[in-house]
Amino acid sequence: MEKGYIQIYTGNGKGKTTASMGLALRAAGAGLKVFIVQFLKKGDYSEINALSRFENITIEQFGQGRFVKGKPSDEDLAACRQGYQKLCSLLEDGEHDLVIAEEGNVAFMYNMVSEAEMLSLMDMKPDHVELVFTGRGAGRKMIERADLVTEVKEIKHYYKKGVKARTGIEK
Repeated sequence: MEKGYIQIYTGNGKGKTTASMGLALRAAGAGLKVFIVQFLKKGDYSEINALSRFENITIEQFGQGRFVKGKPSDEDLAACRQGYQKLCSLLEDGEHDLVIAEEGNVAFMYNMVSEAEMLSLMDMKPDHVELVFTGRGAGRKMIERADLVTEVKEIKHYYKKGVKARTGIEK
């Protein structure tokens, strides 16, 4: 790509990860090299099963396999730091066309990564790299700096009626 931009998918609605995975699929179909850093996730997710079939998509998880609520544990923080360092090295190398920091906004929201560090990622992005942050809680300065910001707003969700996350739809 000649020019890569910074995108943010945030808000309290369903679809932020799905949007970024769709973008990864589109990029892979165009022959672009994609790297997805999943903050806070660990385990078997349907998007990993699907996207791992592509030679030009790499996914690494940096989480403990549980939701972070309240104060993150030392293990959560250590895994998040590894994810942040991976993003730094990916952007410094500039070998990928699309880099996705999946749930990066949540890592920021729980003070696992500072806003200054998130802005630093934006600053180190090579011109040709598209950089995407997903997750609720994107920082104000991040939103100001990004080129594209989409807020996914929940209007109605069957989760509130007790429906658990379903394989292939929510996980």
